[in-house]
Amino acid sequence: MEIDLNALTALTGVAWLAVMAWLVGAFLTWRGITKQRALVPVAGDRLKNADAPSVSVLVPARNEEHRILESAVLSMLAQDYENLEVIAVNDRSTDMTGLILRSIARTDSKLRVVEGVEPPAGWLGKPHALQQALDSSRGAWVLATDADMIFAPPVVRTAMAHALAGGYDAVTLLPRVDCLSFWERVFMPAFGWFMLMAMPLERVNDPKRVEALGVGGFFLIRRASLESVEGYRAVRSDVAEDLRMAETLKRTGARLRVEYAPDLVRTRMQTDFREIWEGFTKNLFAGAKFSFVHAALGAAGVCLVSVLPVFVAGVSAVMIARGGSAEWVKLCVPTFAVWIVQVAIFAVVNRNSQVPAVYALTMPLGHALFVAILLNSSVRVATGRGVTWKGRKLYERAGVRPPRRTRRTPDLPIADE
Repeated sequence: MEIDLNALTALTGVAWLAVMAWLVGAFLTWRGITKQRALVPVAGDRLKNADAPSVSVLVPARNEEHRILESAVLSMLAQDYENLEVIAVNDRSTDMTGLILRSIARTDSKLRVVEGVEPPAGWLGKPHALQQALDSSRGAWVLATDADMIFAPPVVRTAMAHALAGGYDAVTLLPRVDCLSFWERVFMPAFGWFMLMAMPLERVNDPKRVEALGVGGFFLIRRASLESVEGYRAVRSDVAEDLRMAETLKRTGARLRVEYAPDLVRTRMQTDFREIWEGFTKNLFAGAKFSFVHAALGAAGVCLVSVLPVFVAGVSAVMIARGGSAEWVKLCVPTFAVWIVQVAIFAVVNRNSQVPAVYALTMPLGHALFVAILLNSSVRVATGRGVTWKGRKLYERAGVRPPRRTRRTPDLPIADE
């Protein structure tokens, strides 16, 4: 294989720029992780009595029979917070979800089950399910969650105490994400790292900044604040309804707080490659604000800085072994350094996420998968082919179209809910 020496020199220069970018990333990762303080469960008997503010937990559930629906709902009902109700919406499930919910409701009066109806024109399924639950609830505070979230007994009391002590109108918690299969351990740390880089907590928690982050798995909101934006009508056509709700609340002057709470709430977002592909195809184009240009630039940047250097390092090593020129050695050094820095960063990230450190070796694969899903999501939504989630087609040409994007907040990846 013969390649122009000028081309090799240019590639070497780009590779050294990638090394510098990853060294900056290492510093930002270290800073982000060291500043990440887990929310501590509230001590004593504070807010355990019936005089505590009432909280309504809203649980949209669609086709959750084969996941952890029963365990999740039971964990919500087992809270050490007395003034609490749980409203679960069976969102037109085609499996045994409704039967499971009604069976639990017969044993605990705090749970009420609402049979979801077809959303009106302009609504997506999940925001409409949340609105139905909201309309059926009575709490002074509303806690939107997902049907695959496991709550520790003190989480509602801790979040309420935190909200009242800080004067916050909304508190959203980052859960522990359990990763058990190969593809979860390859992809989820990469996705979590992108979130850490795009949305440091000190920025989203700064009321003077426009950045906002909402986590659909645990999003506690003062009812008056939620109703001031017309509830989930404000995000009725958005697949990333949690992020957009956070942006909407913050724009109105509501005080939003995001906390890291791995000991208080946990979930397993997806279980295999198919679920990762389908779930994140649903969301990643929304993270680019439905801009094909932004998505393409983001995908190109990840390929250039993360994926391509590792591939070039392998090619360089082969060429050196075959007696290639010294220019191949010069190219191999920075491209191999990119992979070494990646591995070092993700060994720390994985340890923090309770993923075996050995999976740090696979990070270029995780980033390549992220790029593939982002491009698939962008093409399917932009062309009107739509994306599929839990048996429903979203954003197809004949259905609900994506909302108009705004320029008030930066692009970022979106987690599946």
